[in-house]
Amino acid sequence: MIKKADRVIMNDDIRVPQVRCNVDGAESLGIISIDEAMEKANALGMDLVLIAPDAKPPVAKIMDYGKYKYQEEKKLKEQRKNQTKVDVKEIKLSVKIAENDIAYKVKHAREFLTEGKHVKFRVFLRGREMAHPEAAKDVLMKVWSMVEDLGVMDKTPRFEGRYYNMLVLPNK
Repeated sequence: MIKKADRVIMNDDIRVPQVRCNVDGAESLGIISIDEAMEKANALGMDLVLIAPDAKPPVAKIMDYGKYKYQEEKKLKEQRKNQTKVDVKEIKLSVKIAENDIAYKVKHAREFLTEGKHVKFRVFLRGREMAHPEAAKDVLMKVWSMVEDLGVMDKTPRFEGRYYNMLVLPNK
């Protein structure tokens, strides 16, 4: 499905009597009739593309549309290549977690942080544990003391719904 913004009006699809016409990389032709603009585009072996259809009068440009489209796709491809995908690993804990279980989960968190991944710690509060959410914060602060040499706390422990969350980013 083609979005309205993605649809390009060009050549014979242009249905306005006059346009403000520009030539790609050259001078402005001013306000001319659509027939003159099409003749000029055909003489140059290029396309007449409507750039700003809502302007008064609409703005059209004489250009090689295939070349333009190719260059735009090339730019997008280059931008995608330079993007980095952030990996967020989530480690779930509970208020009643044992010391050895904390050590085991922190060991994995330390591995993730050394690999350059973000780690999100979550403490789920069940039933009556909701009455004392500070217990979940204490668990997160205990975990933080074990990983603070490898990471930076991006989000301090925060209460969200039934979870207490903390986000740790790797050191640069």
